[in-house]
Amino acid sequence: MTAAGLLGDIAGVGADPRRGGFSRHGFDRSELELREWFRAAAVARGLDVETDRNGTMWAWWGPPGDGAVVTGSHLDSVPGGGAYDGPLGVTSALVAVDLLRARGFTPGKPLAIAVFAEEEGGRFGVACLGSRLMTGALDPDAARRLTDPDGVTLADAVRAAGLDPAGLGPDPVAMARIGVFVELHVEQGKGLVDLGAPVAVASSILAHGRWRFSFAGEGNHAGATLLTDRRDPMLPAAQVVLAARRAASGIEGARATVGKVVPNPGGTNVIASTVDVWLDARAEDDFRTRAVVADISDAARVAAEEEGCTVTVTEESYGDTVIFDPALRDDLAATLGDVPALPTGAGHDAGILAAHRPTAMLFVRNPTGISHAPAEFAEASDCAAGAAALADVLAHLAR
Repeated sequence: MTAAGLLGDIAGVGADPRRGGFSRHGFDRSELELREWFRAAAVARGLDVETDRNGTMWAWWGPPGDGAVVTGSHLDSVPGGGAYDGPLGVTSALVAVDLLRARGFTPGKPLAIAVFAEEEGGRFGVACLGSRLMTGALDPDAARRLTDPDGVTLADAVRAAGLDPAGLGPDPVAMARIGVFVELHVEQGKGLVDLGAPVAVASSILAHGRWRFSFAGEGNHAGATLLTDRRDPMLPAAQVVLAARRAASGIEGARATVGKVVPNPGGTNVIASTVDVWLDARAEDDFRTRAVVADISDAARVAAEEEGCTVTVTEESYGDTVIFDPALRDDLAATLGDVPALPTGAGHDAGILAAHRPTAMLFVRNPTGISHAPAEFAEASDCAAGAAALADVLAHLAR
């Protein structure tokens, strides 16, 4: 079976008829179905599957042990996301096991496929939730209190999935088992298209985070309330959208995006009483990223005051610049025939683990350059090249 073929097996899970693409979120029905699919696919390959205290699944080739060679990715998506972001890394890992077995390879070290929980943060708002919990980068009490748009807490969601929410948090046992981690991912950009190559290694990840701007004003009737009598939080909320583009344009390489706005109560003929705006900001380093956010925050406060509203700004998640282990990066690039090294603006579980373990990433060419959208794509031949490259890397590291 090929990686593209395995992706075809799950193409009906979490398909979103309204947005297009897929909506698969941590511990929801679609993601739980994908977990069962992965369990069955791993068991069919003779791998032993277990789920740790934070919801990460582990499929072991041979006995589990410390210092293992670990690969994998995630199965959840953003709302209306593409088919490749996350699942390509999981399916490629399964195919890599098939390829290594066909070569007669037997790992000299423990080897595992890991599937992390809620990497996208599409349900509970915190990206790389499982890896942040495992490494201690996220306070478990704060995590248990996270809620989804329906008011379901993370604690309730993991309990419904058969896990104990009291167990969420740092997991030194799981961390000790990771000797090196390699994540394969569809490229989220067109670097490989421009280079004419199917596969690359990652060099770095931009500093990035998410912030919630909560505006409060006065709810009222849209037809009966004079403009001069209004305290409409939608006006300063709109200024955040404009300020994001303006602030990011002033710093080379920076990106700032408002992708979600939620007014309350949300009626067409109602002046909102509150509006929440979520900002995603990224730049080359911590200083530049925080400068962008500070500029946007200042604009939000001025706009709120002018409208007679208030605003609070909450940092929901943040990750500083990640430089992947240079020695490991160069070793893997050489193993694969001196493939190129590319930076990325997208966050990954590999970026969270990089602060604690030697970590690397492989990218597979995306001819559209589009990600987090239904047009995300990779040719079957490039998926095959990626799986073969991953097999070569695992054989090199686990020999």
